[in-house]
Amino acid sequence: MRVEQIYTGCLAQGAYYIESNGEVAIIDPLREVSPYLERAQKDNAKIKYIFETHFHADFVSGHVTLAEKSGAKIVFGPNAETSYDAYIARDTEEFKLGDVTIIALHTPGHTMESTSYVLRDKDGKDYALFSGDTLFLGDVGRPDLAQKVGVLTEEDLAGFLYDSLRTKIMTLADDVIVYPAHGAGSACGKNLSKETVGSIGDQKKTNYALRADMTKEEFIKEVTDGLLPPPAYFPLNVKLNKEGYKHIDEIIKTGAAPMSVEDFEKVANESDALILDVRHQSEFIKGFIPRSIFIGIDGGFAPWVGALIKDIEQPILLVVPEGREEEVVIRLSRVGFDNTLGYLKGGFNAWKDSGNDVDTLRSVSAETLENEIANNNVPVFDVRKPGEFDNGHIVDAPSTPLDYLNSHIEEFPSETDFYVHCAGGYRSVIASSILKARGIHNVIDVAGGYGAIKNTGILRTENICPSSLK
Repeated sequence: MRVEQIYTGCLAQGAYYIESNGEVAIIDPLREVSPYLERAQKDNAKIKYIFETHFHADFVSGHVTLAEKSGAKIVFGPNAETSYDAYIARDTEEFKLGDVTIIALHTPGHTMESTSYVLRDKDGKDYALFSGDTLFLGDVGRPDLAQKVGVLTEEDLAGFLYDSLRTKIMTLADDVIVYPAHGAGSACGKNLSKETVGSIGDQKKTNYALRADMTKEEFIKEVTDGLLPPPAYFPLNVKLNKEGYKHIDEIIKTGAAPMSVEDFEKVANESDALILDVRHQSEFIKGFIPRSIFIGIDGGFAPWVGALIKDIEQPILLVVPEGREEEVVIRLSRVGFDNTLGYLKGGFNAWKDSGNDVDTLRSVSAETLENEIANNNVPVFDVRKPGEFDNGHIVDAPSTPLDYLNSHIEEFPSETDFYVHCAGGYRSVIASSILKARGIHNVIDVAGGYGAIKNTGILRTENICPSSLK
């Protein structure tokens, strides 16, 4: 028996490869399925099952394509309804995989079809739990993401989750390994651990939601408290995971097609496409195509695309570092953005060399900001998350989280220069590019963000203060 966690950091997502005696099961695969097929071929094994823990909201699963290419059976838990061929498992139903057994445990709460899978070894001992979004390390799945559950409220779902944890999960032996679907950085929970593998025993000791003396009422209150609105693309990804989607090879062929400057400009004008620049922020600020949006490929790329571009059908044109074109298209497709029309051949330099207009972003050091605050009392906007803001911020700087920037556009001055910062400089450049695309050109980025601001040792900051966003 072999179990491998295939973790994708930018999505904070864990897929799983289980092999026993020439048979393979994949749990919660990503959109691009070649790595699973290649691994099975290397092991001289056949993919028999594709287990889905639920209809994922934060990414598009590769289950449909993987089933087509491998002939494997897609398995969901009770209550799941799909537009494609899938097997709907019964609670506690067993699936043989080589010398081992995988057992479906219906664990509703995060969603009504949520199902965890227990891996039982050849000796009949429970070895591992693939807990999906039911149980994370340090947290549990948020109960407000389920789609079309009728009259059920998030409190109702939290109550189901409480029962699932106590009757299905906490009854497992302490030494059972826990393999969750997500780690820190995922929007599917509130306080996920940076660790990606744990045990039932450790979670009973450390996870607030698994306290032995916790009442259902206490659980519901704690799990639902402080939930921020989910990203807009979540329900759109759920729909794709239920109904199916275009083949990844087709998306790559179209999206990774090179375009001359002339064709790029023509398509941009005729299709109302969004120009997405994925270079490093240090390159972007020195020059970019006017009205293009920056979201760097080397940051939390896909989740930020999903949070900030509201329509997954939005046509997209790419400005991308040479050699990373296909990677960007794949990472966009992971969150359902399949309408990439191509990329600018030769990148931004080709655009600049053609004599087309270019724009730049003003960026200053933390020391310059310090002087400006001291001498001119300039407005400063903080685009970090509310929790980061609460742990310390510049006095009088409002909280305008990047996730919800579109709701704060009217708060930014239209004529007076103002400054924007995040924690390290990535998110502030995203925010600044969006503001400039909206015609607000008096924005100034603070290089190095709050980390650099704190190092000045002079700027006044406040700690543990309530943010403006509730």
